[in-house]
Amino acid sequence: MECGKATHLNNKLKPLVMKTQLISLFMFLTLILNSQNSSKSKIANICGHVKTSDSGKGLHKAKVQLFRNDSLIETVYTNNNGDYCFKTPPFGKYVIKSSHKAYENKTEKISITSSSTTLNDIALENVAVHDLVDKKTEREKIGGRYHGMKCAESYAYSPMPSGYDAGNFNTEEYKHIQDNEFKEVNKNPLSTMSIDVDRASYSNVRRLITNGSLPPADAVRIEEMINYFSYSYKKPKGKVPFSIQTEYTECAWNKEHRIVHIGIQGKEISTTSMPANNLVFLLDVSGSMMTANKLPLVKSGIRLLVEQMRPQDRISIVVYAGAAGLVLPSTSGSEKDKIMAAIEELQAGGSTAGGAGIKLAYNVAKENFIKGGNNRVILATDGDFNIGARSDGEMVRLIEEKRESGVYLTVLGFGTGNYKDAKMEQLADKGNGNYAYIDNIMEAKKVLVNEMGGTLVTIAKDVKIQIEFNPAKVKAYRLVGYENRVLANEDFNDDKKDAGELGAGHTVTALYEIIPAGSTEETASIDPLKYQVIQTKTNISSNEILTVKFRYKEPNEEHSKLITEVVDDQLKKFSSASENCKFASAVSAFGMLLRDSKFKGQADYKSVLALAKSAKGKDEEGYRAEFIRLVEMAEMMAKK
Repeated sequence: MECGKATHLNNKLKPLVMKTQLISLFMFLTLILNSQNSSKSKIANICGHVKTSDSGKGLHKAKVQLFRNDSLIETVYTNNNGDYCFKTPPFGKYVIKSSHKAYENKTEKISITSSSTTLNDIALENVAVHDLVDKKTEREKIGGRYHGMKCAESYAYSPMPSGYDAGNFNTEEYKHIQDNEFKEVNKNPLSTMSIDVDRASYSNVRRLITNGSLPPADAVRIEEMINYFSYSYKKPKGKVPFSIQTEYTECAWNKEHRIVHIGIQGKEISTTSMPANNLVFLLDVSGSMMTANKLPLVKSGIRLLVEQMRPQDRISIVVYAGAAGLVLPSTSGSEKDKIMAAIEELQAGGSTAGGAGIKLAYNVAKENFIKGGNNRVILATDGDFNIGARSDGEMVRLIEEKRESGVYLTVLGFGTGNYKDAKMEQLADKGNGNYAYIDNIMEAKKVLVNEMGGTLVTIAKDVKIQIEFNPAKVKAYRLVGYENRVLANEDFNDDKKDAGELGAGHTVTALYEIIPAGSTEETASIDPLKYQVIQTKTNISSNEILTVKFRYKEPNEEHSKLITEVVDDQLKKFSSASENCKFASAVSAFGMLLRDSKFKGQADYKSVLALAKSAKGKDEEGYRAEFIRLVEMAEMMAKK
């Protein structure tokens, strides 16, 4: 009976005991939670400063991460002064990792022992400049290709000057141009030149005028302005890859003078008929390429080209800043997603040593060489690069050597403020390539899509022109533009002498200004010769004013071929001249006005406008209409 009572009592007490235990457990858990909340309420401000090791200046947009037990707690970025702050649980041991795409990463251990902690400054060092072509430790060679370098991890960075503004901090460089002078035929009967299909000067002049300033005289290369435009010359026939057209007419800017207009039309090649392309883009990704009209525009232009690529075409991307690396090995045009992804990852930041990049690009082109194809390095830069320890002359010799292997060089210029026109023109000239300046996305489309054949496919190389003037018809002459393309007369027959290349579908235009025989106009002359007598052959047809000779080589040959044309004295009134001649004359006169040339004669902006409008023609792409607007803008600026 007692046992039963005890059992009954225990049954009554059990709920009470359990209730008491639950209350105690609840109070215990509440105490723990309150303790944790109290701990969380003690938030520390962990602040610090990131600077550069060389200058000691605060580093903007450095990434700073706080870790605890290998777990990421928080990520912040430095402000303009290089300062940062975390708000994290206090007390304990942490690891701080600091990084910047242009500097060496740094990891430090810290201990937080107070509610507000100021950390020691973090000094990041510039990424060391290495030549990855020669140092195997910094790249891995797999299957004959270079791999393993991501853009964002491979740039060195040279900070721009404080408050840098391309409009105010201007270091643009142009080679001095001295206008060709008139030469007396009795003393100088021959004129020899290399053709030029570059167009960079016109689009650069357009950029300057559009931005509100007249260009410096040395930025105006008249032949490149003329050759920016297409002309309706007759199509080539037979085996010769180009046609030749000449015209003799009155001079638009000097009524007493004449003009000989020479036009060359390269044969056109459809995109489907083009040989396979092995293209190696060599991209400047240095700090100077950060602005929207530089690397972002480069990327947009390459995307347009990639969309036109065929499966048999291949593309590689080499970048250079403080170091050079291959970010896209040779890839078929059928793998557009892969190519586009590589383009998307490109970022700018770094000091610029272009020598390693140029060598690496040529090595990649050689490793993926397509026999019978178009093998080309395409350099995209603002030209503001040095070439390491080597001289410019040595770099030119390297490019001259590489062109003999069948790998040509195209140079695409971008940007403002620090644009190095002279250096890029020289590299393209020596690399058997062409040179264009890209100032907007439409120009990128023109160069890399609309004129892709002419830009990338060479149909004739080392094209030279030599003219012999008949002194019975011509007193003196001057070549309009082409100052950088004048050759010695003996170079014409020398097949070892480099000259210009003609691309598929390209036109080349040259103008000679002539003082006719019998003119009383004085020209610069030399004293009469003491030991020689100059005689003129009398058995030559009196109708000939000149004979023009052309030499060219097939792209894969080393011996030149000769073509000869005669221009008769069939003078046209300028009003009856072809549309081609009129528009080329308008562009020439505009160039002379911009250069304030002593040879501009009676040219002024009104006459240039009238002439350009009369010769506008069909103008399906609108380039000639744009030229007219540029002349109007320049006229208003010239009046200020």
